[in-house]
Amino acid sequence: MPTSRRLPRGRTALPPEEVARVQRGRLCEAMAEVVTEKGYAATSVADVLKLAGVSRQSFYQLFSSKQDCFLATYDRAAERLVARVFEALGPGGLDDGPDDPSPPLKRYERGFNAYLEALRAEWSYTRLFLVEVFAAGPAAVARRVEGQDFLVQTHADVLGAATPEALLACRMVVAAGASLVSNAAAADRPDRLADIGREIVEYVRTLWEAGVFTAPVDA
Repeated sequence: MPTSRRLPRGRTALPPEEVARVQRGRLCEAMAEVVTEKGYAATSVADVLKLAGVSRQSFYQLFSSKQDCFLATYDRAAERLVARVFEALGPGGLDDGPDDPSPPLKRYERGFNAYLEALRAEWSYTRLFLVEVFAAGPAAVARRVEGQDFLVQTHADVLGAATPEALLACRMVVAAGASLVSNAAAADRPDRLADIGREIVEYVRTLWEAGVFTAPVDA
């Protein structure tokens, strides 16, 4: 391990739990970078260890397998994305209370653009999160499905979608957005994200103006 990456020893040694936290972070960062470069199937534990500067023994104290490390890295990426989106939505998060009187469409645009900016800023995680997840087995795909369901509910909460038709529209918008950003990630084209953002926001605006997200008024 390079000297600059060695953890303190002796009197200045970190507590065991802090060592584990730092090593876990290194391994997740390394997993994201190697998978982005080589793909999940071609990535080995040895590849991750070499880049992270962590011993094999330490790896297996933290993770049971390559897939276990991948899932932890996936969760790490999801947490970063959610944190950025909720920060962009304002003080109330999904609740647009008195601290954030912005119209729903404005809040939606902020949140969606924050999501795309997070993908751009964490590009080494993006391919793992959007593309390689499907190569990592059923447990990883289940994580992806849960994430999609969370995004659908977030859309519904921000846009005030309550009817079955409105919820279906949210699901379709999420599916379309996921397809577009996944294609950009697969092609290694972060420059496409800005155009995707404009297209999706404009489409949601069209649906909004058509009354798709508003409850029908009784005659």
